[in-house]
Amino acid sequence: MAKTTVCAFAKRRDAGEKLVMITAGSAAESAAAYAAGIDLILVGDSLGMTMLGYDTTIPVTMEAMLHHAKAVRRGAPDAFVIFDMPFMSYHTGIDEALRNAGRALQEAGADAVKLEGGADPELIRRLVVSGIPVLGHLGLLPQSINTVGAYRVVGRGSAAAGKLIAEARAIETAGAFAVVLECVPAELGRRVTEALRIPTIGIGSGAECSGQVQVLYDTLGITAHTPKHAKRFGEIGEAMRSALAAYASEVKSGTFPAPENTFK
Repeated sequence: MAKTTVCAFAKRRDAGEKLVMITAGSAAESAAAYAAGIDLILVGDSLGMTMLGYDTTIPVTMEAMLHHAKAVRRGAPDAFVIFDMPFMSYHTGIDEALRNAGRALQEAGADAVKLEGGADPELIRRLVVSGIPVLGHLGLLPQSINTVGAYRVVGRGSAAAGKLIAEARAIETAGAFAVVLECVPAELGRRVTEALRIPTIGIGSGAECSGQVQVLYDTLGITAHTPKHAKRFGEIGEAMRSALAAYASEVKSGTFPAPENTFK
């Protein structure tokens, strides 16, 4: 499968081809995603909750993200990989943001970075001018959970909707190649998609977005709770528990290892 590039995304949007994005945090996950034909692999800071056991994404560090992104790149050398900039890695000044985003490309081999929020188009512009492609992220912003207080739908009401559309246009003008819309009403997802020339990637934001992104653990049925915006396309979690229970049972009963599992 030929590697998808930034230049191709707008063309695919104009052609009506939906883009598919999934999260990954290990070499095995990215290899499976690439083999399945996924267009973009996001090393999302959601791995703090799905893989590292945190309650939010806030504790995830730059070093942790680099560690997982390197594994994702090794698993899928030809995939388009996006590095999710973690909490406080781009908030304390453009110079530090440039250094951290540069590490994502130089050390982890990412193709682009993702930034939450639309308040600083200048940062996006500086990153793009420096040769770092940027994916925007509007709507529900998990890194802001401590200020907003809860995970909820964003953009209800004319004022909130107008603000989000304006932010999306500013992100586009600054040079972002696409924007994630998380948990906005489906009608607003459609309006933003129609207002922009760059693709929109929805998560809980309706089918009219240019593409969709989901957390891998939700789609595979590994997480105990499935968000409303997600669908369990498999039950890998139950299969894992069943296989491990069978393994434990056979070890305890003495039936494993069998002769065929033993060296002479």
